[in-house]
Amino acid sequence: MHARADTAASWPEEIFSILQRFEVRQVPYVPDAGHSELIERVLGSSSMRGIALTTEEEGVALLAGAWAGGQRGVLLMQSSGVGNCINMLSLVQIFRLPFLTLVTMRGEWGEFNPWQVPMGSNTQGILELSGIKVLRASHPEEVREVVEAGAAQAYNACTPTAVLLSQRLIGAKAFTK
Repeated sequence: MHARADTAASWPEEIFSILQRFEVRQVPYVPDAGHSELIERVLGSSSMRGIALTTEEEGVALLAGAWAGGQRGVLLMQSSGVGNCINMLSLVQIFRLPFLTLVTMRGEWGEFNPWQVPMGSNTQGILELSGIKVLRASHPEEVREVVEAGAAQAYNACTPTAVLLSQRLIGAKAFTK
């Protein structure tokens, strides 16, 4: 049990290391508890720039601009934010951007909020219909391998890729008063 807790605590650090190896410089995000450790690492980094967004589709345009300016980026968002990006994802296809997004999932694995379920249930299909290759990590021990593969697809093969970080991995949120 203790080893699993150590592994669970290390996966945001593994993602950060992968982003560094792939020379990611811009990290747009909408604040999200599931990405909080990764966001903190990015904000503390001298080689990456974390950019808080008001809505996720801004991140798609920001990554297009980063790429046009010679920098790599990754968009951090929650599954509910994928719905906000549908129109902007056409930009990825038209310009063949080396697009990578890391999506923390909601609406699955013990979700308490019924508003999260429809988008969480349809995130993968929506991304695939938008021309985005989808990979998924559900357990801490597979995060490194899945994110590494997603980054390689996005940055080396110019294949738009989303890595879904399962709610099972993140943990279900609990409603408290």
